[in-house]
Amino acid sequence: MGTLLRSALRPLRRVGGLRGPAADVPLRGVRHGANGLLYPGHIPTSPLQKALLAAGSAGMSLYNPYRHDMVAVLGETTGHGALKVLRDQMRNDPEGAEILQERPRISLSTLDLDKLCSLPEGSLGQEYLRFLHVNRVSPDTRAPTRFVDDEELAYVIQRYREVHDMLHTLLGMPTNILGEIVVKWFEAVQTGLPMCILGALFGPIRLSAQSLQVLVSELIPWAIQNGRRAPCVLNLYYERRWEQPLRALREELGITDPPTVHVRGLA
Repeated sequence: MGTLLRSALRPLRRVGGLRGPAADVPLRGVRHGANGLLYPGHIPTSPLQKALLAAGSAGMSLYNPYRHDMVAVLGETTGHGALKVLRDQMRNDPEGAEILQERPRISLSTLDLDKLCSLPEGSLGQEYLRFLHVNRVSPDTRAPTRFVDDEELAYVIQRYREVHDMLHTLLGMPTNILGEIVVKWFEAVQTGLPMCILGALFGPIRLSAQSLQVLVSELIPWAIQNGRRAPCVLNLYYERRWEQPLRALREELGITDPPTVHVRGLA
């Protein structure tokens, strides 16, 4: 079963764009002589260059929210302050500090799909696999970090990207526009990243009137409430919690069931 899932998910990997470090290699600092590179794939940029990249990627992200490469650039060029806060939260938490030390990565090459398939129904690992299969997404689609000029902060934003699908699983949200906006509201409260705040505020522009009404009246209040109540979700070593029942993990984090609306059928 794990082999079949791996075969099904592999074609969904992102193609094109600049190549980054392998997804099974911990993101750590390297010395590249006079080039000033802080980690594999790093592209040093000046404040002016970052501002231009931020403006361009913001415009493109608003025009086409499925341009994940542009969303990634926006996050890296505008998130320095928020990333420092997240890094400090991880340093001050035992589980988060261990993640920063060990630098785990989530990809098809690091996941033991056969083990995840063998886990009990309702476990985090089983529900995460179900999410990937039902929504036809792959953990290998996350863009590598390039424009963050601090190797530890570069790992923090990489970790945020790689656990994004885990948040969909925790919140019970699909990957359609409405589901992504709900997750962005949760992430905006949790992380304070400008990219998430912009996505939460401007994402609803493309929604139908019916979806917008449901979003404003039910889903946004639910996402904000849960984002405020839950501890920092980057402090969870998900790879060591695969066997934990998803419901028990939600209770641990204070995440309640989403409103009883059919989010998958709305757009």
